[in-house]
Amino acid sequence: MWGAPVTERAKSIMLLGGGELGKEVIIESQRLGLRTIVVDRYEHAPAMGVAHEAYCIDMLDEEALKSLIVRINPDLIVPEIEAIATPALVELEQEGFTVIPTARAALLTMDREGIRRLAAEELGLPTAAYRFADSLEELEAAVAEIGVPCVIKPLMSSSGKGQSVCRKPEEVSTCWTLALEGARAKKMRVIVEAFVPFTSEITLLTVRSASGTVFCPPIGHIQQDGDYVESWQPHPLTEEQLLEAQSIAGKITEALGGYGIFGVELFVTPEGIVFSEVSPRPHDTGMVTMVTQDLSEFALHVRAILGFSIPSVELLTPGASATLKADREGEDFEIGGMEEALRLPRTQIRVFGKPLCKPGRRMAVALSSADDVETARSRAKQAANILKVVWSN
Repeated sequence: MWGAPVTERAKSIMLLGGGELGKEVIIESQRLGLRTIVVDRYEHAPAMGVAHEAYCIDMLDEEALKSLIVRINPDLIVPEIEAIATPALVELEQEGFTVIPTARAALLTMDREGIRRLAAEELGLPTAAYRFADSLEELEAAVAEIGVPCVIKPLMSSSGKGQSVCRKPEEVSTCWTLALEGARAKKMRVIVEAFVPFTSEITLLTVRSASGTVFCPPIGHIQQDGDYVESWQPHPLTEEQLLEAQSIAGKITEALGGYGIFGVELFVTPEGIVFSEVSPRPHDTGMVTMVTQDLSEFALHVRAILGFSIPSVELLTPGASATLKADREGEDFEIGGMEEALRLPRTQIRVFGKPLCKPGRRMAVALSSADDVETARSRAKQAANILKVVWSN
């Protein structure tokens, strides 16, 4: 299958989810001559503005999703978000459709239970202690067993929605409510994780392609309320830490299978590397690769899923990213401050083009490169602080 010329491999790609990451995947796909289709649950998603075709459906509706895919008949189906009716993808794969990286990978990673059980129970990877709860009473018992502080998350959410740190037993009820409010698909089930005393958090972008598995240089990142606000590359690790991180990332991505890029999130602790989560697609912290690497995570993803060899990834320069987030909800706005921000050396801006602001929603990112990471981080944060959401009323 993968030995044929690219024009015989795939001519069209359907992206399920049209956010800022999907927008860059669509652009890279068009650079290699693919017909691009974007599907999302809301009109005017960022990737829709650059795709050849766009459709708006409830992607948690199995019949609606299957009907659209069968009608369009894309060569490649590429999930970009977790909130998808993955059983439909499993059925379609069995019927001969190609799901990236695999339907099983999409199914396991769409909720935190599947991937946590795979990592800890099947592969024996180091993870935080965890429990699951289907009610407030079960959650209270789980927190009592795990201890505080602990992290409580909905099984399926994005950008940290519904995630909170429970610091004392009296906060359990509030954390339960937050988890249910932030959950995708409104599942009455949450995961409780012991708090990991990490020294840093990293993303190890892992690329599986026809030529094997390669790793991008580690990306450090900072999260607030479970959502990334800043990332930089490279993040320093000892040789032992790097090998341990690569071993964990290699095992989990091999178990998931398929070609493409995987965002493997890890904790760096004094005792070693601890697995956190994995996304079988480009990662938000990896936007920094647009200014640091010879091939961005988006270019790597598209090349890999088309069956091209990727023998290596080269870091060209240290770099950093910092996000602009909205502080309230509304539709009548624009992104201001770009002229001033772009005066900073070696700095770029990506405005995502989202049609609606919501509190905490990422609207743009500043990307800076420099001769060292700290200078790049300073520039990116300075640029992001200059950017602002300007309201028309």
